[in-house]
Amino acid sequence: MSAGPDMSGVLSRETVALVERVLAELGPLPDPTTLPPTEGRALALFANARCNVDLPSMQGVYEVWVEEDAELGATRCRLKVLVPPGAAEGAILFVHGGGFAFCSPETHERCARVLAIESGMPVVLPDYRLAPEDPFPAGLKDVVSALRSMFDVTASAGISRGPLLISGDSAGANLALAAMLHELAADRALPDGALLFYGNYARSFETPSYIRFSEGPGLTRAKMQRYWSFYAGEQAIEVHPLACPLLACDDALAALPPLHLMAAAVDPLLSDTLILSERLKALGRDDELSIVPGVMHGFLQNTYELSAAREALAAAGRAARRLTGRI
Repeated sequence: MSAGPDMSGVLSRETVALVERVLAELGPLPDPTTLPPTEGRALALFANARCNVDLPSMQGVYEVWVEEDAELGATRCRLKVLVPPGAAEGAILFVHGGGFAFCSPETHERCARVLAIESGMPVVLPDYRLAPEDPFPAGLKDVVSALRSMFDVTASAGISRGPLLISGDSAGANLALAAMLHELAADRALPDGALLFYGNYARSFETPSYIRFSEGPGLTRAKMQRYWSFYAGEQAIEVHPLACPLLACDDALAALPPLHLMAAAVDPLLSDTLILSERLKALGRDDELSIVPGVMHGFLQNTYELSAAREALAAAGRAARRLTGRI
């Protein structure tokens, strides 16, 4: 983690203290986006290891597989299944972030376990294909395949059919939103709702938050430009709504299930969520929007040390219960 410019007046004291602890423990780490993909992923795994300690207990932890779907264009994909004590029927498909290029179900396991407990629902994480080796739409197709197959492949893990939500953080939020748009265009069933955390929804780098937080702290505009370059490959994805969901037409956005949108206040991607929220409002929708003050991009990874992360996931859990009609 890099502190970037002095944001002590913008970040909460708790966040500043966390950044200082991470820097003291790990030292200044190289930017993973400047390394070969395998080295960048190893660094991301190392950096996230300190977040995945004291894991909350689950009733069961399983691995199941979604088989290849050649017609869809999806490969065989591993799913990590987290079943909390007293789990309700249904499940949340949680798509991990990492700039389309890094991270895994394991790097996001503590975050996902906390979400499982707070929502009272099983959480399932797909190990989708990553860029740059597999650019758009490879990862998206894997997520769509997992969404379609959810209850069939997780029955062996004891998950009962019921309400289905989709969720994701950062690039995972992009993929979750794009998966719903994909299924809408294919005239397929949609989830009952979505929990989308600090997503990147367009390949556009001149929004107010990109300008204000171009040098961080944490995520920077230059890093996001490289992430998008990985995902795009040689394609002009900045004009493709399934890569950049903010390009979706009004009719498609209006047809989405209810959304819980959450963003970090100190984040180059803040404007992406605000723009999405404003478009939804203009369509007469009433989706939930939460901007968490004093935190930066990726803060939900720090549920062990950051009360703001725990509170935000508690709010997401309550949203999940509302979206599934359980409160």
